[in-house]
Amino acid sequence: MTEGDDEMRLKRVLVLLCVILIVFSSGVMYANGEKTQTKDLNYLKQIIEYIKANYAGEITEEELIEGAIEGVFNKLDKYSDYYSPEEFKEFNTSVSGNFGGVGIQITEKDGYITVITPIDGTPGARSGIKPGDKIVSVDDIDIKGVSVNRAVSLIRGEPGTQVKLGIMREGIDNIIYFNITRELIKINPITYKIMDNGLGYIKISQFNSNTYENLKDILKIFDEKNVEKLIIDLRNNPGGYLDEVIDVLQFFVPKGPIVHIKKADGTIETYNSNLELPKYKLAVLVNSGSASASEIFAGAIQDSKVGTIIGTTTYGKGTVQSVVSLVDGGGMKITIAEYLTPNMRKVNEVGIKPDIIVENTTEPKVDLSKIPTLDKTRKPTVGVVGLDVLGAEMILETLGYEVNKPDGIFDEATFEAIKKFQKDQGLYSYGVLDFTTQDALTRAINEYAKPDNVDKQLQKAVEVLLEK
Repeated sequence: MTEGDDEMRLKRVLVLLCVILIVFSSGVMYANGEKTQTKDLNYLKQIIEYIKANYAGEITEEELIEGAIEGVFNKLDKYSDYYSPEEFKEFNTSVSGNFGGVGIQITEKDGYITVITPIDGTPGARSGIKPGDKIVSVDDIDIKGVSVNRAVSLIRGEPGTQVKLGIMREGIDNIIYFNITRELIKINPITYKIMDNGLGYIKISQFNSNTYENLKDILKIFDEKNVEKLIIDLRNNPGGYLDEVIDVLQFFVPKGPIVHIKKADGTIETYNSNLELPKYKLAVLVNSGSASASEIFAGAIQDSKVGTIIGTTTYGKGTVQSVVSLVDGGGMKITIAEYLTPNMRKVNEVGIKPDIIVENTTEPKVDLSKIPTLDKTRKPTVGVVGLDVLGAEMILETLGYEVNKPDGIFDEATFEAIKKFQKDQGLYSYGVLDFTTQDALTRAINEYAKPDNVDKQLQKAVEVLLEK
């Protein structure tokens, strides 16, 4: 190939690039010399056709269309989404709380899909599957090393169909097999108890399609035992169905508005309670993980003044989505409205601020990285200088022992503080920073630094209800 050929080829490439830039960047097309409509569906079709004809990699038209659809949703708000058929099936299961399966909770442990527990009353429990069982096959498919999601997809299926599980059980040499008929499993998102102080405690993890029915049964139990002061725990509840939370609030909110739905056209639809007289005194626990339907609940309780909201400000997801099934089995979720509290307060990007703000401590009380390590390379005593001495002084001061300002110098104050610490720990009290004392100091500061495991939010809820 000559130099002239190279130059000619380069000119052709530049011309082609210019054409592509004109067509795809400006969106202007010409037909028979006349300017036509820009960036419509025909424009998108031409892009797809061009990619199919020229793309050097492997791509199908279906994949390109799928990508184009996903691109549309990327331009919408973060709560609108498109789901492939497989994703839509999983989405519906997670939100509804209902699926065809055997009713076992599983996890991955040491490379095996391991049973956490069978759910009471389900085929898995009735068949004799036990906590700790390792599932090694599903319908004779080896699943050792697969993900939990993959195992779940194999075990679940249409109610009435059978699944064969191969189980390894401790104490039994051979694999044992269970042929189990799947049933419709309904996940109960509520746990409850009557506390020692006589208060009722209800934890709602999600407003799925089973929330109302399960709550109704729990409240019957409480009514029989005359439990009228309730703690409703909505912490880390991501939300769920609008209809479900509205039905649940009928138990608590007096006659009047529960929530207002402001639609895209500006019209407002109000959902009301028909309850004549509330019977329960409530404390509702929320945090930054409480979102959507949980915020509808908290806002309605707060505005109607039938309970006290305790915790930290909620997530701030104040929009309503409509879920639409598509002909190919996929689906889409579109934001169609914004909801407002009974007093017309905005929630989206704002959240519900509790009546009483209480933080649960999750951070260590002490930054251990700032304390020099006691590495047991020597046994310091009076007059010695070093980082190990500084570390010991910092620990002793944090634990409440009197030392001069920590400076790394082993002085008389440090000597006396170590003697007192040794005595308190039941060690030989002689003031030398020996290896045993260094170990004891390290253990003591590690224990001290642990965050409080006390649920201060729950404590405050108990305090508020008992005061009332």
